[in-house]
Amino acid sequence: MRIISGEARGRTLVAPAGQKTRPTQDYVRESLFNILRFQVDGAMVLDLFAGTGALALESISRGAKGAVLVDSDRAACEAIRKNIQSVQCGEKCRLIQRDYRQAVEELARTGGKFDLVFLDPPYRMTETGEICRKLADHDLLRPGTLILVEHRRGNSPQMDERFQPEQARNYGDTEITFVRYKGNEDEK
Repeated sequence: MRIISGEARGRTLVAPAGQKTRPTQDYVRESLFNILRFQVDGAMVLDLFAGTGALALESISRGAKGAVLVDSDRAACEAIRKNIQSVQCGEKCRLIQRDYRQAVEELARTGGKFDLVFLDPPYRMTETGEICRKLADHDLLRPGTLILVEHRRGNSPQMDERFQPEQARNYGDTEITFVRYKGNEDEK
């Protein structure tokens, strides 16, 4: 696994041992970032269920302003720390080692909003729409925020009226749904 493009191109990333973390494969990341090419530069990124941090770190390498990486697994967080050091972007990254619910609460208290969100929970967590609603309810999304929801193929996120699915891409048994946060009526 490596950074594909940008300032840190070619830097190697590590993954924790075992089967708990399933990193997004290089060819999938390359495809995603070809689609995202005009949305990354200057963006604030949230990588929820970060695993190795590859998606957030690829974003930083391609010009994102900053990233928050969240994972509750100790081994994953250790890999993320090593990867942040390898990419040499510690000043642009914040790692939160907590359950996503606790991390969302913490982010709501400390303020800040995100332009790009990577949501790649374990496949056993099937209600990804609920996670998106939680991010919106805690005022962590700007109108226009793009959320990439990675899920098992055929298990698309169920969204409320604040979200607009734009497209879906299939990569084997994985599907990635691109969802745009439209915002609340009072935000428009």
